[in-house]
Amino acid sequence: MNAMRLLLTVMSLGAMIAVAPANPSPKHGIAMHGEPQLPPDFKHFPYVNPDAPQGGRLRLPVTGSFDSLNPFIIRGQAAMGIRNYVFEGLMARNRDEPFALYGLLAETLEVNEDRSKVTFKLRKEARFSDGKPLTAKDVLFSLKILHENGRPNHRYYYSKVIKADVPDDHTVTLHLQPGDRELVLILGLMPILPAHVFETRRFDETTLEPLVGSGPYMIADVEPGKFVSLRRNPDYWGKDLAVSRGRWNFDEVRYQYYRDNLTSFLDLQNREVDLAEENDPVRWSQGYGFADKTGGDFIREVVPVKLPKPLSAFVFNSRREIFKDKTVREALTFAFDFEWANTNLFHNQFERTNGYYDGSILSSIGRPASQLERALLSDAGGKVRDSILDGSYRVPVSDGSGKDRHNLKKALGLLKQAGWQLQGRTLVNTASGEAISFEMVVQNKEQEKIALHYQRSLKLIGIAMSIRLVDSAQFQRRLQTYDFDMLPFVWFNSLSPGNEQHFYWGSAGRTQEGTRNYMGIAEPAIDRMIDQLLKARDQKGFVATVRALDRLLIEGHYLLPLYHAPGKWIGRWKNIQFPKRHSLYGLLPETGWAVPGK
Repeated sequence: MNAMRLLLTVMSLGAMIAVAPANPSPKHGIAMHGEPQLPPDFKHFPYVNPDAPQGGRLRLPVTGSFDSLNPFIIRGQAAMGIRNYVFEGLMARNRDEPFALYGLLAETLEVNEDRSKVTFKLRKEARFSDGKPLTAKDVLFSLKILHENGRPNHRYYYSKVIKADVPDDHTVTLHLQPGDRELVLILGLMPILPAHVFETRRFDETTLEPLVGSGPYMIADVEPGKFVSLRRNPDYWGKDLAVSRGRWNFDEVRYQYYRDNLTSFLDLQNREVDLAEENDPVRWSQGYGFADKTGGDFIREVVPVKLPKPLSAFVFNSRREIFKDKTVREALTFAFDFEWANTNLFHNQFERTNGYYDGSILSSIGRPASQLERALLSDAGGKVRDSILDGSYRVPVSDGSGKDRHNLKKALGLLKQAGWQLQGRTLVNTASGEAISFEMVVQNKEQEKIALHYQRSLKLIGIAMSIRLVDSAQFQRRLQTYDFDMLPFVWFNSLSPGNEQHFYWGSAGRTQEGTRNYMGIAEPAIDRMIDQLLKARDQKGFVATVRALDRLLIEGHYLLPLYHAPGKWIGRWKNIQFPKRHSLYGLLPETGWAVPGK
């Protein structure tokens, strides 16, 4: 192909690009802050076994269903594994650093000082699984199609690309909207799609026809709603790269779908499933007695995770009239008795969640706001109460009785401030006389159990909360369209939160379907803080900005924080092995291997 110059006019510049060095040098990797930890000649990631044997099969359970093999669009429920096993980005993430990437499809990158321009040099040996070479044309196609038809987070990220220059088949230079230092890394992780495949098929529709990627696996077999089987590509172009060594060892990775967790647990006992992450504390503490009868063939372990704890919560949909008032949302947090639930429902296996980044250096809990944080909050126009500023704030703690009078009285006091008052045994609006009521939507029995506990507590203060159990497809549709009053959800944050925070908490998500702003947050101070987070140049400023964001989110009482496990509860059969040293993310299936005959 002749040298060409393609312009992608995705959005107007809106600001002058800052002057930067004309000729930055090619680099093997990039970190969000500082320099990447691994040198140019590194041999493999530190959490893999470079000598792991290859072969065998890994069967993983998934609760729910799927009706599509396309994970890049909002339509349908995509099957698990395809994004990570079948498709690749220009660079690969080292899971042992907060956010650092190393060359994959791109051998090197060149970035100017303010990160408003990046050049990726593609590896000439890169191939899709159908044998077609991967070139700059595919990178531009992916950027364009995901910006136009991808998920909302893709459309948001890639709208910040101003133009693209393509001097040859293996070079792409992207000019970026200034002020977002993470965008270069986001583009490095962009899934690269085959332009030649989508010349004859639509991208924006759900499909059960296998997609073609450049990754180590291919979609081999599918039964809708039952399983998807991924087969390792014996001709995978990147198998000898340092970022691949010790990974992708199974010949087959098979995701098996189950209607409920109990059925998948029974298959785990019967060796129809090889490994499972347990989420039920009762089953974890009492249900694994069968392991003692296996002669050591079944392993039960708690794998530590060094990321912020998962944010599990009941979501208040502030788009609904009943939850528009922050005082009402705060009042309802006093009606949840975690201490009773942990003792009586969870065998004391959980710890309480207080904020959005618990268990990490990024959390504001227990840490007084620094002068830098206070300045950031002031500049953003954010107002935070003293207990949140000084780090002493905690979600309400009960006496464990299941009917803590002090907390329930506090709830009623706040509700009275918001215009609600008890009449007999019913809480009514003092202006309209209308009784308070709303619905909790859940998708499985585990969620229903904790919802029933909350329902009983709310009844004590005159609130009628109904519970609706729906299947996974209905639950997903309600999530995407925000069609609910209240529901449970879990967010997962990294040690380097960035652009996805707009997708989680940004004001656009109040009206734009398909984001994870299920609460309907529309707070300018939060938007400004996320923008500031993306501009941070050093670790100190970055940490201060995330903590300030944490304080703003806590202040808004947009959700009722629930609880988290101390680590990942993992049950696996001994024939599935992993390196002794795990990454910051804990156990990663891609680093495992099968031991024959066990």
